[in-house]
Amino acid sequence: MRETEKTYFITTYGCQMNEHDSERLAGMLEAEGYAKADAPGDASLVLFNTCCIRENADNKLYGNLGHMKAIKDVRPDMKLVVGGCLAQKDKAAIQKRAPWVDVVLGTHNLASLPRLLEESNSGPAFEILEQTEVFPSALPSRRNSPWHAWVSISIGCNNSCTFCIVPAVRGNEVSRRLGDIVGEVEELVDDGVVEVTLLGQNVNSYGRDLDGTPMFSRLLRSLDDIEGLERVRFTSPHPKDFRADTIAAMAECDVVCEHIHLPVQAGSDRVLKRMKRAYTRRKYLEKVALVRDAIPDVSISTDIIVGFPGETESEFAETLTLVSEARYDSAYTFQYSPRPMTEAADMDGHLPKEVVQERFERLIRLQDAISLERNLRHVATTQEVIVEGASKKDATRLTGRTRHNKLVHFPSDGARDGSFRTVRITGAHAHYLEGELVEGRRESPRVRRRVSLPLVGAAAPQGRAGC
Repeated sequence: MRETEKTYFITTYGCQMNEHDSERLAGMLEAEGYAKADAPGDASLVLFNTCCIRENADNKLYGNLGHMKAIKDVRPDMKLVVGGCLAQKDKAAIQKRAPWVDVVLGTHNLASLPRLLEESNSGPAFEILEQTEVFPSALPSRRNSPWHAWVSISIGCNNSCTFCIVPAVRGNEVSRRLGDIVGEVEELVDDGVVEVTLLGQNVNSYGRDLDGTPMFSRLLRSLDDIEGLERVRFTSPHPKDFRADTIAAMAECDVVCEHIHLPVQAGSDRVLKRMKRAYTRRKYLEKVALVRDAIPDVSISTDIIVGFPGETESEFAETLTLVSEARYDSAYTFQYSPRPMTEAADMDGHLPKEVVQERFERLIRLQDAISLERNLRHVATTQEVIVEGASKKDATRLTGRTRHNKLVHFPSDGARDGSFRTVRITGAHAHYLEGELVEGRRESPRVRRRVSLPLVGAAAPQGRAGC
């Protein structure tokens, strides 16, 4: 095959970490002379970057691999690659179930892709490592967006949540050096990036393995000094490690957006204990209150699991009352599904599907009502919106996002993606806002939002970031 015929297509499942990994895999392929194809059928290499958080991820992958076999039977020179968390979990089982796959690699050896592709010319290539070779952010990248970038600050997780397979497939937590992160963000800004999202399984414990003390707030303050950087987001903090020094940095740093994703998972202390979440309902709500005291207009989102093994009706009711008290702007809600290599999979008390479904629907109804209420507070306000592109349903309208992570639809003025517009909010729905353009955009320097932070119930800031 000639160099000009080398094309690739990547399908990504799962979280932002996987999206970031896919950009790095694409960057390595382009460095090897591949060009991006518009569809899998047009590609000489098809790569599935997998997730294993939900049960249907397995079914989706193996279903797609079955479809690709028919294509590969007709085009035997096509390379088929499987990477990511499911590859790390299933290891050699992938090539046993789908022997037509050419390359299997895990979460710890993205950098091996070019070598494994070369080895696959002589037969299937398989390599799963148990320790990370190199941070994904140190690899070449083909970003999906010219104005936004994912930045990995740590990989792996030291927590032991009984429902989660991530520590098994991502390994123990390893932090990048602060200077390397700042240097990467500076390079990204020089390349036109105005917004970055910091990635880690638990960003609040960033740096503990480097310095003995979490360094996340120090990192936020360092990024705040970068000229030209407009917005910083991060995901995900763990409530048990979410400390007052991080809240203070969020309140005081201009670039840090007024949004926090703070996964709660359940509202019952008994369920939280069985999940090994290491906080109580009261401690969690205290931290929500601390954030709102420091940043009154903050937007808060969360994750909630419905139907954890042994969850009673009264314990589920405690989740509903917590949601009512916390007043989340949005929630990612999941029906529990058992995953191999997790403690919860072997617990007693797995609930019937119909019970979980009914509870799930009640939770959705409650959260949608609260989301609408929270969005209504923005009506008649003026918001800075970063343009993400044309609306998928109406080409005459643009879609953008506020600093609060609210999706806004508004009339198009031909603005390019990544530019800023000032929008007056005219309508609210549970999952998005509507607005109209206001003349001009912010021209003045960012104004600091310094707030005196109450420290009741939390450790005092120490100049280090809190996990």
